[in-house]
Amino acid sequence: MAAAPFCFLVETLPTSQHVRNLDLFIKNISRLVTVASHGKPFKTGKEMGELGIIDDAGVLCLHGKIAWAGPMSEWGRGNERLLPPRPPGLEEIDASGMVVLPGFVDSHTHMMFAGDRAHDFALRAAGATYQEIARQGGGILHTVSHVRAASKKDLKRSTVRFMNLMMKQGTTTVEIKSGYGLTLDAEIKMMEAIHELEEEEMMGVVPTFIGAHAVPPEYKEDPAAYQELVIGKMIPYIGRRKLARFCDVFCEQGYFDLASTRRILEAGKSWGMMPKVHAEELTPFGGAAVAAQVGAVSADHLERVDDAGIAALRGAGVVATLLPGVSFFLNHGYAPARALIDAGVPVAIASDFNPGSCMSFSMPLMMTIACTQMRMSPEEALCAATLNGAAALRLSDTCGSIEVGKNADLIVTDVPDYTHLAYHFGTNHVVRTIKHGTILEF
Repeated sequence: MAAAPFCFLVETLPTSQHVRNLDLFIKNISRLVTVASHGKPFKTGKEMGELGIIDDAGVLCLHGKIAWAGPMSEWGRGNERLLPPRPPGLEEIDASGMVVLPGFVDSHTHMMFAGDRAHDFALRAAGATYQEIARQGGGILHTVSHVRAASKKDLKRSTVRFMNLMMKQGTTTVEIKSGYGLTLDAEIKMMEAIHELEEEEMMGVVPTFIGAHAVPPEYKEDPAAYQELVIGKMIPYIGRRKLARFCDVFCEQGYFDLASTRRILEAGKSWGMMPKVHAEELTPFGGAAVAAQVGAVSADHLERVDDAGIAALRGAGVVATLLPGVSFFLNHGYAPARALIDAGVPVAIASDFNPGSCMSFSMPLMMTIACTQMRMSPEEALCAATLNGAAALRLSDTCGSIEVGKNADLIVTDVPDYTHLAYHFGTNHVVRTIKHGTILEF
């Protein structure tokens, strides 16, 4: 039976409480891009260009998992004993002329916020500097004031709207950070809201605590006291209630120095939160080395990373999560993707969707920018947006590629080849988004 046509109904998208995991067969796929890793957590170097392509393919999804993927010639042609049993009532999608890929994994966002910063955007377009915008009441503290005033219900409602739009464009798993509250109550409010979305919504949600995003104005004269608040009260509360999987820090001159970053991340680890680091965004500050020293899962941004930082990331197996949309939106330098890949560092790309530095959640657009501005190939960009993005969240054993046993998180795209996702930019080529084997209807 063919899937129902798409119609965009934001408020009626089912939550995980109402999910029916379909037994689903996608047949006659023109090109299946598996990004298969064969048990490895991520791809590096030349492997990032090896996408595991199968032409004229099919994918069988049972109970929300990939049960089989291979050429159509192996389906029902005398090989039944080698294939999973075909259940009665199997739903089918005919993907003739379509390309099927893993759902995108957006491993770095600040998508829970209130208000917007469109006024900042207009000022920046007119030539205003970050400092000038901040003096006029803009910048991160503008968002902080709105988040503090917003209810948890309001934050969840706006975030769900963004999540539904992201899924329509093929993102099936997303990381969401706190960091726009910067008080104990406001950070807890954000983390509770993100954790509830993880439990309630169909999209895969990964909660990250980043109380060390900036020093709030009330601690301007005593930033050390704010650090103690993060370590002594925020982290224990969030850790005790298991509200976050990761603890992140903005390690940068004028924000949190190397010693503070190390202390905060070690405190997060003691409460069960894996470390991440915002590193080398504005200066080669040493955040990449700290990420390696504390065993961070990923170091993110890296626009100013140097050779020593690249070597440290490679030696520790830290995923380099690059954010091409930020460099594009702010018109500043791009991370050295080519040097990182050639050095053997696993590279992911993410949107960093947030109101100030990247008001976009389109992963295909991030791939386009990665190809045109960062010298990544379409194959590398696709790997970075799927398997390696999952690795940046320690989820590549369950998502990020189309392999038996992994979650049936798939997108069906109306393009002649996967390269068109980055090549033909500015439009949405996704015609079906499938999460845990369930066809989403928008």
